[in-house]
This record gives sequence, C-alpha cells and structure tokens, in this order.
Amino acid sequence: MSIKKTYSLIVFLFLLGTCYASLASPISHTLRMPAPQTHYVEVTTRIDVSALPAKQAFVDFKMAAWTPGSYLIREFARNVEGVHADAAGLKVEVNKINKNTWRVAIPPAAKSIEIHYSVYAFEMSVRTSFVDDSHAYINPGSVFLYVDAFAKTPQSLSIIPFAAFKTVSTAMKETAHFTYEAKNLDEFIDSPIEIGNHQVLSFQVNNVPHQIAFYGQANIDTNKFVADVKKMCEEAQKVIGEHPCDHYLFIIHNLNRGGGGLEHLYSTTCQVTRSAYENAKGYTGIMNLLAHEYFHLWNIKRIRPRTLGPFDYEQENYTHNLWFSEGITSYYADLILERAGFVTKAEYLTSLADEISSVENVPGNKTESAASSSWDAWIKYYRPNENSRNSSVSYYDKGSLLGGVLNLWIIQSTQGKKHLDDVFAYLYQNYYKKLGRGFTDAELENAFSTIAGKSAKDLFASLIYGVNTPAYASLFESVGYVWNDGNAGKVMPYLGFNAQGSRVTFTAKGGPAYALGLNVGDEILKVNTVNFEGVDKLLADKKPGDTVMFVVKRDGLEKTYLIPVQQSPLKSFSLTSLENPSKGQLDLRAKWLGTK
Repeated sequence: MSIKKTYSLIVFLFLLGTCYASLASPISHTLRMPAPQTHYVEVTTRIDVSALPAKQAFVDFKMAAWTPGSYLIREFARNVEGVHADAAGLKVEVNKINKNTWRVAIPPAAKSIEIHYSVYAFEMSVRTSFVDDSHAYINPGSVFLYVDAFAKTPQSLSIIPFAAFKTVSTAMKETAHFTYEAKNLDEFIDSPIEIGNHQVLSFQVNNVPHQIAFYGQANIDTNKFVADVKKMCEEAQKVIGEHPCDHYLFIIHNLNRGGGGLEHLYSTTCQVTRSAYENAKGYTGIMNLLAHEYFHLWNIKRIRPRTLGPFDYEQENYTHNLWFSEGITSYYADLILERAGFVTKAEYLTSLADEISSVENVPGNKTESAASSSWDAWIKYYRPNENSRNSSVSYYDKGSLLGGVLNLWIIQSTQGKKHLDDVFAYLYQNYYKKLGRGFTDAELENAFSTIAGKSAKDLFASLIYGVNTPAYASLFESVGYVWNDGNAGKVMPYLGFNAQGSRVTFTAKGGPAYALGLNVGDEILKVNTVNFEGVDKLLADKKPGDTVMFVVKRDGLEKTYLIPVQQSPLKSFSLTSLENPSKGQLDLRAKWLGTK
C-alpha cells in the first residue's frame, strides 16, 4: 500500500473514530491553557443538537454552584468570562438568564452548537481550580458548563496542555491521548485532573491498579511512602471486604502549607505541607488524611445518604447524616492507622480521649445535635464566626466521637460477635450493591438495630438527634478500660475567654466573661490596673472566688468590667487499662481494636 493511501486511511479512521466519539458523547469539552501564568483556561463545549430530547429554539448551558464533598454554595460562575457561541462557524445569540446559566439560541438548521469561554482559576484548594506556570489542577464542576438534558449521557473531554506540560492524571477513562470520557455528568464532575510534570507512582491493592500523582517538592523516601500508602489501603479494604473500583488515583499537592482533602468516586485530592514528611507526627498526619479520603470511596461515594446523588448542582443537597459520612470516616481513619500499626494502641487511646475531651469542652456540643450540624453544614461549617463554638458542633468531630461510641455499643450488645465494620458491610451490600442507591435516615438507624440485634431508636434519639452525653464509663469498662477526668478534684480558675495578644477572640457561653459582658473584639488595656499579658499568666495566681477588673477599649471607648473567677468546667479525659481485665473484657477489646 502506498504512503498516500496509508495516510488517507489513517485520516479516514481518525474521522470515523471522531464520529463514533461524537455519537457516544453528545456533549464534549476541549480544555486549553495557552498562557498558564495568567491563571486562565480556555474551554469549548460542544453539543449535538439532534441528541436533545425535543426540537427547541434554545439550549441552556449551566455551571455548578458547588462541588460534592464540600457543602457550600461557591458560585463558580463568578470566574467565567467572554462567553460566546457559534453554529457551523456562525455566531449565535447568547443571553445570561441567571447567575449560572447561559441561554444559547439554536438556529433552525444547526446540527451542533459550540460555546466558548474562559475561566479564571487561581484558588489553590481541593474544592476549586488552580493554574499557574508550574501545573494546572482542575475540578470539573468549577470549570465546565453542562446541559441538564445530557446529565445521564457520556461526557467527553479533550485536553490540550500548555506546551511545557507533559503529564495528565485523572480517574476518567482515557479514550485517546489526552482525551477522556466519563459515563455521566456526576462522574465527570467527580473526576479532578492534574496537568503538568508531576511524578506518577504506581502500586496495586488486591490487583486493583493505584496511582499517586505527586505534585511539588518534598523530602521523602518514595519507596517507603508508596509501601505505607499501600498498607493503609489494604487495611481500609478489610472493613468492607471488597474493593469497589477497578482503578484509583491519589492526587497529592505538596505545598508550603497544606489544605486538607476531598473525596471522589475513583480518586481523591489531598494537599499537604511539604515539610510534614520529615517528622513522625507530620508523616502520621499525612497518612491519616490519605486514610480518611480513601475510606470515602466506600463511605459517602457508595454507602451514602440517599439525598447525596444524583446531585442538584445548583442548589443545596441536604442530609442529616454527615456525622456518619464524614465524622465516622474520620473515626475509621484513626482506627485504620492503629490496625495497620502506624500508631501504637497507647497513642490511639490517648488521641481518642483527647478528641472526646475536645468535643465535650465545646459549649455548642450541648446546643446542636449531630444531625442538625449535618443539615446546617451549608450555612455553618464553612462560615464560622466568633460564636460558632457556642452555637454549633463539628459533624466531623462529633461524628468521629459517635463512631467510637456506636462501635462499642454494638460490640457490647452482641458480646463481641459484631462491630461497626458489620454495619458498613450491611449498608454496602443492601443499598449500594442490591438497590443501587443510598440509604434513608430510617434505613441507617435500622442497619444499626439489625447488626446490634436490638433497637437503636433510643440511642439515635439521645445521641444523634439529641445532645445527651454518651455513657463513656460503662462503654469503655466493657473493653477493660477506666474512664477518668484528669481535672476532677483539681482547683482550676476559669474566666471563659480566649485572647490573641490583647484582643478578645472568644467568650464561652455560660462562662463568667460571657455572662458579665466581655465581648469578642474588645482590646484589653488593663487587668487589675496592670498590663494584660495573656490568660494563662493572668490566672496563674488566681483561685475560684477572686474578682478581676478589666479595662477594655471597644469602639474607641473605654469600659470597665468586674468579672468573678469560677471553677473550670473543662474536662481532660484519659483511658487506662484495668489492672486485671477479665477474659471477656479482653476479647471485646480485641474486637474493638481490630486484633480479632
């Protein structure tokens, strides 16, 4: 065959493949970044007009207002510029009809529509997109427009990287070089993309290929790190007993200051402090973050509240169960590291007691339930103010605490025959695999009842929907530990406020400073006629019953307050093993800590 005929055949096959791709994906996107130092990306979104469900005069292109896993309306459309459209090369009318929707006219004979736009991407977080001359990180929900009619159809993406960028990492299926496809809109938005010259590390977990897209500099033993991540992944899989993925991707950004993680269906993005690898505490913290996000591939991405998917990307998607989906994921991250040997049992128990102390010392813990904290995530968690600790509790922290309580309740109720892992296996098999959906509030409670062999109704009413204190002492006694408050019996002076320098930053509800009128924002000028040098130094020679005179400046005016010193209500819990735990207690302890 001649070279000319061979070239013609290649062109024909390429066009044929493009045709088939178009038929399979009625909506396709092209992403370019010709000048990454400006922090802009250029996007073209094309739709097949004939694939629309009915003949119509216009089509609406929308941008998500939030991204799953981060429960805050972020208004991604604010970064979109220069929107224009054409059909067969001819300009067509575009009107923006609300904050995130562009209505594009469809000419009578148009077979396809292309809409072109630029997006400013310069917010380095796991929830947003960022582009500079070193790399591009793309969260699809914050960059690409979508069409409601094509939400359940394949989404195609072609990436044209900046000339100096040679590597693309994403969990989407690669159909050609730098061309990818997601099976629907939810999968597309749930597939972040790392573009640049990052290192790619590979390993397998029970024959499932895993990759780490490793961006940024870090002083790290790569072989040890990969081995440790693999060990963590293997331990996480044991909870359910089955891996739901055929591939998985960690995107890790090594930065001057880390910024957390965000879970996805086949991947996660984690931002860590690059120097943290260099000390044991920092390294364990990184492993804990990776364990948290990895466990999410079961808990919330597949075992999920029914309201969290398919998603409404324009409005809030409410659930009472973020304490379970996020908080108990935090509980499992700690437990997975203990089970895998990354932390000792003593370290785990100390951390657990410290976590419970932290939650029980937050005034909002007695004001807001775990279920209410979950429901109000959209207006509270990502928008804290000076009163948040008085009025609310974190569904992460409270949920993690409840994970431990519920686990011990199940172990105690079944005499060690079942534990929390069995609840997850039950939910995974019955709702994700059999029904292909999430669970309702009632179904979640029923799962605990089923596994425990007794009703969880009162427990849920008290601890999940109520603000009662768990029976820590009896729960820990069942596994052979004594529950102590190290502050009990101590004389501990307390004023109930925090300060940074001379500025009041928090007053605790129920405390003397709160009750007598000290305000957040007050500048403390004098305390008993001397300079204020910090709360700890102030209280060093005080005892309950003393009175302190504060002179503060507020709104440019001086005010004086007499505030009594009280006995501190703060707790400092610890767990110590019984000297001679029974065989039954040791058996339950082994079940609890994952050694049986």
